[in-house]
Amino acid sequence: MPIVSTMILNSLIMTGEKTIEVSSLTTAEQNYHLSRINSMMDSWSNERLLIYQIQQTSFALTASDGTYTIGNGGDFNMTRPIRIVNPCFTRDADNTDLPLELIDADTYGRIVDKSFGDDVPAYMYYDAGFSATSTATIRLYPLPDSGLTLFINTLQPLQSFAAVSTNLLLPPGYQDAIETNYAVRSALGVVPVSAELMAIARQTKAAIKTTNLTAPIMSLDRGVTGSGGYSILTGP
Repeated sequence: MPIVSTMILNSLIMTGEKTIEVSSLTTAEQNYHLSRINSMMDSWSNERLLIYQIQQTSFALTASDGTYTIGNGGDFNMTRPIRIVNPCFTRDADNTDLPLELIDADTYGRIVDKSFGDDVPAYMYYDAGFSATSTATIRLYPLPDSGLTLFINTLQPLQSFAAVSTNLLLPPGYQDAIETNYAVRSALGVVPVSAELMAIARQTKAAIKTTNLTAPIMSLDRGVTGSGGYSILTGP
């Protein structure tokens, strides 16, 4: 896989800011472009269809404790999730998985007795507030009994680069998308951006989004069907 400095140079060659014959970066250019390309990757992490995987992580729950910080150095020590997505569940000591319903702030706020507990949590609210230590908060209701493990599925930020010598560690298609889109960004205020480059940049991002798009599974609420569910193949 390429290193970041190679991708930056490829981007600058596309805009004419560098040539193949003179393809090197000064220290000042390395620092500037590293910051800018990391800014682009940070922005991309908020585009759902640029996230290529859903990561499952598990944590042991503490009896009667329904509030946990999540992020680097938090109660759940991991990279702070962009978002938590279904399905999430708890697993008891008998290895039985029990589903959790993700709820929003309004629904969690309307729970009257949030201290009710020593049970299997049925609801989880992800408070994505950003603390000084870059942690968010998970809130469970009812409060958990002992011997439970929480399993969550999360959208994680895309790779960031510690140095221009860092290797790209992303699936096929991302290198082209990063180079062409960074070429557009690096050219702003410096040189005109060609229509051809703009079109290629859009196409490379669209190709990734097409790959990452998953088809929804159709279903009807049991209250509608009056049965155990509905299958688009077999009917109710």
